[in-house]
Amino acid sequence: MKSRISLFVILIALLFFRIENLQHHAKADHKVTTWDAFGYYMYLPGFFIYHDVKDLKWVEHIDKKYAVTGGKFYQAIQLESGTYTNKYLCGVAILQMPWFFLGHTLAAVTNNPQDGFSCPYQYAIMFGAIFWAMLGLIFLRKVLLYYFSENVTAFTLLFLVLGSNLPQYISIDAAQSHVYIFSLYAVLLWLTIKWHENPTYISAALIGLICGLAVISRPTELIIIFLPILWGIHTKESAKMKWALVAANKGQLTMCIIMGLVAILPQLLYWKYTTGIFIFDVGSKWYFLNPWFRVLVGSEKGWFLYTPVALFMVAGLLFIKLYPFQKAVITFCLLNIWIIISWSDWRYGGSYSTRALTQSYPVFALALGSLIQLFFLKKKQLVLGIICLCLICLNVYQLYVYNYVSPDSFSPLLQFK
Repeated sequence: MKSRISLFVILIALLFFRIENLQHHAKADHKVTTWDAFGYYMYLPGFFIYHDVKDLKWVEHIDKKYAVTGGKFYQAIQLESGTYTNKYLCGVAILQMPWFFLGHTLAAVTNNPQDGFSCPYQYAIMFGAIFWAMLGLIFLRKVLLYYFSENVTAFTLLFLVLGSNLPQYISIDAAQSHVYIFSLYAVLLWLTIKWHENPTYISAALIGLICGLAVISRPTELIIIFLPILWGIHTKESAKMKWALVAANKGQLTMCIIMGLVAILPQLLYWKYTTGIFIFDVGSKWYFLNPWFRVLVGSEKGWFLYTPVALFMVAGLLFIKLYPFQKAVITFCLLNIWIIISWSDWRYGGSYSTRALTQSYPVFALALGSLIQLFFLKKKQLVLGIICLCLICLNVYQLYVYNYVSPDSFSPLLQFK
């Protein structure tokens, strides 16, 4: 029951952040499909309204009317032929599709332009992001309750969401990729548990489908496959049982792979149509031997600095030895952090804290829950509550600073933008 109350509190908070942001800005600025988010989103109006995802002749007119590109059309790559291919992958657009069609219907009913960018589309995407977040949190609650008590789960959910930069990418920058992938991770964790309990073709197919969708949302999410692969091998005995289970269900493994390929097929077909080849290099670069540790501790975007709950997430990795997700979570989290801090554009554009890690918070939640469990075992609930409350208040204050206060009037440590 307490964890359900936590979900309700989180929902109210997310709606408050969203409505407060809308009230703070003039109606003309009620847009979320801008900058990077425009790149993820433009598949939908391109395919379903303008029937043009190659020449993109409609973009200039839309940008003049709504200012969606940020001043420079960097969201697509112009080829030698003069046509374009989207720099961003299509997975997020697939997940946004129901809300796009809702916005399209509402635009017709309310006599707004059915151009893909008028207010009904924006509001549908905004509140659709909160829906996806809550769906992910519902599944994450199920995952946490599988290993932890109601109290631990309730604390973990509150701490994870309200104490982190997640609200920024659920309630404000709602059309970015993070909230959609967040939900994919949460559902995948639940399906992974269920498959190990009772292997079925349906759960195997869904695991493959979700992994594929994650990859065509952000290619670096390929590491999601380590979660089901390494799950349940925390001891020699459990590892033997795991691989025996896999060997006994080779057909399901094949189904998982097939559905993963089916999920990435839309992206391959899009690239084939726009570029003539099935796999296209969109130009990202990584420096794995010389990563940017300022992503974690720097004064501009530092994850540990502006999202202190991250310290608890990472510390929790030390306390998951007895859980079947030990190797899966440790391998994923450490590899994920290394990939994120190695990307050439370490600032990740305009962002509050390190936004590229937010989608993987369901995985970090297992480590966070393990640490919170330790507080409960040592009867330190009061200490935990004080820490949790202080960091939530700090986070809400920093969200306010980031969104509504000029950084020039603050300390250099608060130069977020």
